[in-house]
Parts: sequence; C-alpha cells; structure tokens
Amino acid sequence: MKVAIIGTNGLPGKYGGWDQLVNHLTKNLRDEFSFLVYTSYTTDDPKLKEYNGAKIKIVPLKANGIQSIPYDIVSMLHAVFFCDVLFICGTSGCIFLPFIKLFGKKIVLNPDGQEWKRKKWSKPIQWFLKISERFGVQFSSTVVSDNVKIQEYILDGYNKKSELIEYGGDQVINVPLSNDTAKKYGIEEGSYAFKVCRIEPENNIHVILEAFKEKSNIDLIIIGNWNFSEYGKSLRDEYHRFTNLKLLDPIYDQVTLDELRSNCGLYIHGHSVGGTNPSLVEAMNLGLCIVAFNVDYNIETTENSAIYFNNENDLLRILDDFDGNLIDIDQYRNKMAEIAQRRYLWKIITDKYAKVFE
Repeated sequence: MKVAIIGTNGLPGKYGGWDQLVNHLTKNLRDEFSFLVYTSYTTDDPKLKEYNGAKIKIVPLKANGIQSIPYDIVSMLHAVFFCDVLFICGTSGCIFLPFIKLFGKKIVLNPDGQEWKRKKWSKPIQWFLKISERFGVQFSSTVVSDNVKIQEYILDGYNKKSELIEYGGDQVINVPLSNDTAKKYGIEEGSYAFKVCRIEPENNIHVILEAFKEKSNIDLIIIGNWNFSEYGKSLRDEYHRFTNLKLLDPIYDQVTLDELRSNCGLYIHGHSVGGTNPSLVEAMNLGLCIVAFNVDYNIETTENSAIYFNNENDLLRILDDFDGNLIDIDQYRNKMAEIAQRRYLWKIITDKYAKVFE
C-alpha cells in the first residue's frame, strides 16, 4: 500500500513534532507501507530522492506560512495519481478536499491543535483556517486527534469520531552535562530551568520571562525562533540584558539539545493552544520535573501529575519553592517518566498509525 505524507517540512525531519512523526513512521513502518513524502525545497538537500526507504517529492514552496496552502494542494494533486492513502498533516489546504475526495482515495487527516485560534493570524486568516478545518474533518475518511481534548472538540464541533494517536518522545536521550557546556552557558546540573518552543504569544513566553526576570539567581535557557516574528524580536530586545535569561536560537543537533534539556532542574512548558505537544512528551521521556501552563491539554498529557501555573505570580511562587528546595523533584521526575513509558513511545504511536492506514 502506498501512503503519501502531506503538509510537513518533509524528510529528513529535524525539528518539530511532525518532522519526528514522519521520521518514525517511515523508519518503523517501511516494511509494511511504501511512503511518498512531500518535502519543501527549503530542506538541506533538495536533491535527496530517498530517506528511511521513503521516496521524496520536492515541492518548490514553503511548508509554513501562507505558502502552506498551495504547498498542500499541489502535494494532494500529485498524490492522488500515485498513492492509495493520503495522510495530511494540518488543515491549510483542506479547502481543496471536496475535489480530492472525488478520486476515491483514503484520506487520513491530523488537523493538529486548532491552528485557527493562534493570535498571530489576522481575523481573515483565522476565518479561512476554521473553514479549512471544517472541510478537512468533513471530507476525510479518518481523523486523528493527538489529545483527548482535541478528540472531544472534533466530536462536539463536527459530530465526528476520531482516532486518538498522540506523539512519541523516546528519541531523546539523557546526556551528562559536560564541563565545556556548563562553562559556556554558566549553568550547573539541576539548578536551571529550560524551555524549547516556537516563540509565539500562545506559548506564554512573555509571562515566563517576566517571572524569571524577578529571580535573577535561577538561570533560564529558552531555545526558539526569536527572529521569526516581531513578538520574538521585541522580547529578545527587552530581556537579553538580564544575565540569567539565555535566549538561544534553534539548536538542531539532537545531542546538544538533549544535553541542555536533560540536565535542567525545571522544564517550563507554557503552551496554551494545541493538543499533545511533542516537546512536552519529549521532556516527559527524559524524566524532567515539568512546570506546565494550566490548560486542559497539558493536564491531560501529564495526567494531572505535573506542576501548573496560570500567570506570572503562580510561576514566581513555584520558583521560590524550587529555590528553597521545597519541591520533591524526584517524585515529579519519576511520575513523568512512568507516564511517558506507558503512553509516549514511538513504537506504540506508529503501530496505531499502521492500523489507521490499512
């Protein structure tokens, strides 16, 4: 059976949840399915023809932003002539699905976490994304929800049942903190906080920075795409002068990223929109003590067993407790690792997708 994967940056996947999903689907299911992965020309090697046994089709458009709409549509139009199943990640091009449906192919949609709610989009774009989401859910054969709360949203909003398939995170590894890294960033094992994410308002970066600004004795490392938006640029300009705030550009080397992440005392997760966030389940697989924004998606992912905050004052109180050794770090670490080993392994996730594709 030939499966097209549409809507991601493609292969080789380096960064982000869908990139990792494509990596593991093509690697773990290569003996069961023949994959054709649509890949943006912006990848490192536009001449690459195959990866993990999957064929690669380069599309001369970006997979993100406004170009994601024609990127998805062009990919769909090509895939209907070569594949049995179209696995579509995101709803940007789903406005075109009524036409694609005429070809009689199986369409599997992962709509992600209500992209239309993000504040970075203007009202017209939010409206378009909401309509496209509606078309996607209505005209797909199977909808995949990555969180119970997304599953409930699809059922309540569109009267359609969906398959619950979350994300894996066990590709991460615990890496000891080297002397060179500790010296480079001025950090000590277990004494600093860490966050990796897209720099967007929905991830509450401004709230987190305001809290840590007041706790100058606790270092915070945030890795993200600061130069991608005015929001990120303005935050970096405002907060870079605080010596305990280390605002780093994206790090694509997995070992370096895992070294900084796996040795933190607190993992800060500020996401307020979306479903099961890949960076969160990765942190859980590392057995980190997680401080998460208090929304139902995060509570569901962590089984209400992490530490939660609603605002800057909540986070400051948590940091005071951390500073005073009043948090049982090992208890939280062990619980997060236990949940991850039970729910967020790539073997579990890809096996569920195999059943959906069949």
